[in-house]
Amino acid sequence: MARAMLEYTKIVLNKVSFDATLFCREVQKAVQRLLPHELEELKSFILSLVLQKPELNQCLIYLKP
Repeated sequence: MARAMLEYTKIVLNKVSFDATLFCREVQKAVQRLLPHELEELKSFILSLVLQKPELNQCLIYLKP
């Protein structure tokens, strides 16, 4: 089920990527929900989104240990 949560999180983040505030809020939720190894995969997913939409860069602070 954990894998399903990661995939769901990616879908949600994709849908809210138009607004940096919403995106950051969803990243914060994901950090609380996901397992450490899933967070690594999520971080690479978010980095690829940031390349497309640089305004989301501010949300990377929530992924730092």
